[in-house]
Amino acid sequence: MTSAGPHPGSHSGPSTAVRPLLHIPEERTAALVDEDLALEAARAAFAATVDGPVFPSLAVHGSDPRNRFTLKPSASATHAGVKIGTYWPGNTEHELPRHHSTLLLLLDQRTGRLAAVLEVGTANAYRTAAADALAVDLLARPDATTLAVFGTGHQAAYEVRAVSRVRAVGEVLVVGRTAGRAERTAAALAAQGHAARAAVAEEACARADVIITATTARADAAPLFDASWIRPGTHLSCMGADAPGKRELPPKLFARARVFCDLPEQARRMGECRQAPADTVLTPLGEVLTGRAEGRTDDSEITLFDSSGIGVQDLFLGLALLERMDISL
Repeated sequence: MTSAGPHPGSHSGPSTAVRPLLHIPEERTAALVDEDLALEAARAAFAATVDGPVFPSLAVHGSDPRNRFTLKPSASATHAGVKIGTYWPGNTEHELPRHHSTLLLLLDQRTGRLAAVLEVGTANAYRTAAADALAVDLLARPDATTLAVFGTGHQAAYEVRAVSRVRAVGEVLVVGRTAGRAERTAAALAAQGHAARAAVAEEACARADVIITATTARADAAPLFDASWIRPGTHLSCMGADAPGKRELPPKLFARARVFCDLPEQARRMGECRQAPADTVLTPLGEVLTGRAEGRTDDSEITLFDSSGIGVQDLFLGLALLERMDISL
């Protein structure tokens, strides 16, 4: 039985119009995103972390513990959303990407209703690389030209292109689990116009001005390299440790480096900084970007950026994609 009139205490004024749900498929966002859009979105996102709310991510697994999905909530003064990122390693057997991401934007702040769904699998790769490149831009030596990339998965090429936007990269050294993988990745990068070649870890560390780590390395495996191999003046942007149980770096490196991150609370819980000594100072990258904290202070410092990934990056990238489509929500 329903009442003919409004319930006691209910709002009897004009009803709030509900916008139709907007769905932007993967094919459209992939065609629109590029390195410049992703980098500018990253700058806006990290600037917003200084005075705005930043929420930690939640990494959980599905019915099969090998599979993982991550929830990254975010909010700004005008918008709010959550990104769901999935990692299903068995997808290679189905000729599907192991990674996929969907950005859910809860943009109607009047009602809390879901306003838009953006599929951003490809855009997520640009977004991750943009954060690493922003750290390179803020922390690496201005004369850095040699880039070492640890990792031969799909992310490697995005990282090289992004870093090449902020430094005049003259040589790319690719390190993989096997020589064959490194050689194939280097050949693919060379076909894109980069001066790339395969290298072993010790040589790459000895030559590199900038090191990017983009692997799925686990904490129960050996680190990617020895801490003593990193020479003074090197910058490292590390994105592989984005969930508990993952690790790329040797713990002794923290004693030699100044450490920066996206969100200290999260870096300590699920980033590379889980293994950092308790007294290690973790400087948010947003504070360097906005001039509230110092970045590199001399050419001999080793700087390290722990990129565990925060939702505000996804929110600002999603908004940038909508703006490029002339869509306002």
